[in-house]
Amino acid sequence: MLSNKVLNILGLILILLGLSMIPSSIISAIYNESDYINIFYASLLTVSVGLFIYLTTYFYHSKKSKDLPLKDGFVIVSLGWIMMSIFSAFPYYFSIDNFSFINSFFESMSGLTTTGASVLGNNTVPIESLSHGLLFWRSFTHFIGGMGIIVFSIAILPLLGIGGVQLFKAEVAGPSADKITPRIKQTAKLLWGIYIGFVSILSIILYFEGMTYFDAICHSFATVATGGFSNHSDSIKYFNSGLIEWTIIIFMFIAGTNFSLHYMFINKRKFDYMKNEEFRVYLYVFLIITLSIFLNLSFSNILSYDFNFDTLRHSTFTTISLLSTTGFGTENFNEWPEYSRMVIFLLFFLGASAGSTTGGLKLIRTILIFKYLFYEMKKLIHPNGVYNIQIGKKTISDDIIKNTLGFYLFYIIIFIFSALIFSFYNMDFITSLTASASSIGNIGPGLGNIGPYENWGHLSTVPKLLSCVCMLLGRLEIFTVMILFSRLFWRH
Repeated sequence: MLSNKVLNILGLILILLGLSMIPSSIISAIYNESDYINIFYASLLTVSVGLFIYLTTYFYHSKKSKDLPLKDGFVIVSLGWIMMSIFSAFPYYFSIDNFSFINSFFESMSGLTTTGASVLGNNTVPIESLSHGLLFWRSFTHFIGGMGIIVFSIAILPLLGIGGVQLFKAEVAGPSADKITPRIKQTAKLLWGIYIGFVSILSIILYFEGMTYFDAICHSFATVATGGFSNHSDSIKYFNSGLIEWTIIIFMFIAGTNFSLHYMFINKRKFDYMKNEEFRVYLYVFLIITLSIFLNLSFSNILSYDFNFDTLRHSTFTTISLLSTTGFGTENFNEWPEYSRMVIFLLFFLGASAGSTTGGLKLIRTILIFKYLFYEMKKLIHPNGVYNIQIGKKTISDDIIKNTLGFYLFYIIIFIFSALIFSFYNMDFITSLTASASSIGNIGPGLGNIGPYENWGHLSTVPKLLSCVCMLLGRLEIFTVMILFSRLFWRH
């Protein structure tokens, strides 16, 4: 049974979500597009339901305790994301003719989890046929999900007499969630300030590089959130601009970096990036994989790539797009040589830094796994030796190591299980594997029939719903959702 306090917060989240739909309705009205009223109805419905839940529980939840129990924090994050995905689907469902609610829900879940997989395309509804209001809403869901509307909410929850540390722990990625500042409200505001700052700067740069301001703001939402939705079927290739591509490469890399490091640089004037072990690995992995793909493309006889700057640009763009789990495209890597395709498949799992807007396993976990393997090898050679596992100057506790090993194992099991279900619905081997990896890793594109210039609209209902479940699990770090299915969790 959900407590009144939990329902009260969920109602507030829906109110905020509904209000965030209003700018999309206004944009459609500005462009004289008739669906502005449909988007407004979706906003009205969402606010009304949220207001009803909020008001009916407002006087019944206890305001004496400012701390939110950890269990309630997990429930709010998981149910909040599901409810947001359901109600975020209504602008699509009300506005697009013959567009099922399953397709609408898939698009909204993909947007809020910053996956970027889309059911829109030539075999369903072309992206270019959407109104400006819907295109804005589609990108804006990335903006909401990028840092998390949950984190945004905790900036104002203290005003209601409720603390939000537990929400932050459940939302922020990584083996452990360290606060940048002692006060969680201040932390959330700082994170959002940096996040909005990056979106604003990128929007201005892209505008001066040749995009319309509408395209610039929408692609800025998708880039900084590492989402990947584009207003065009050809994604970034549509603009045919090397300058735009290099700009987005830089900002995808920035978005894949731990925001704590950005905070230290912007607010404290401390350039601590290279002192951070995860960032160094992130940089080296990015450079090595880029070089590897570049050489493979340059010396492959089966494609028209040469040893030149254009090939380097496409290699760099694809590497950081997938490593940061953004999913933008400039080339159809589905047609690349087998080695490059295998490297791309591995990129579906890695992810970038913890504390960023990216998906995937996160590099910090992979670093910890490798350190643990070396630790076990040392113990085999010198059984009586005393060794510690450290990341930077911090000694990692056994609890965090066990949590990381469990997460890795859980992640792989879900990947395999989901791929088997996809294959049961007559999806070929490559498509099944990459659909599973792309969904749980919040990547967007895959290989096979869901390649960078394909869409997910041809999937049947069950694979679409399974993809949505995987997107949610990946976005909320698996345990946040799976713990709700434990009977121990619900015992008082």
